[in-house]
Amino acid sequence: MIDHTGVSVSDYGRSKAFYEKALGAMGYQLLAEMPAELVGTRVAGFGEPPKPDFWIAEGTPNVPAIHIAFRVASRAIVDAFYREAMAAGGTDNGPPGVRAHYHPNYYGAFVRDPDGHNIEAVCHAPE
Repeated sequence: MIDHTGVSVSDYGRSKAFYEKALGAMGYQLLAEMPAELVGTRVAGFGEPPKPDFWIAEGTPNVPAIHIAFRVASRAIVDAFYREAMAAGGTDNGPPGVRAHYHPNYYGAFVRDPDGHNIEAVCHAPE
């Protein structure tokens, strides 16, 4: 079972703002921040209280870019994620919709973050 994961980002402030909006649409919050003096680089942890499970760290972005999918409870949350991520400067990598080639109820949306990471929100429940 995965406890937490994350990505390296080139512009900490820009990426922090992007993830606050995009992940906020699915109920995630900025739960922790640590300065470079403490851990070697600035980091921010997002999640549902009380524990962050997705982290960004200032540094050289991962190459190749990483794909991370967040499972959400409804298609409306997928739609909200896509809207907020695009408004926060994300780049479209697949608008909300059914991806029946995965399975009949796979409803997802894909957005590239400011460093090109493929961030997805997916709902597996039927409409």
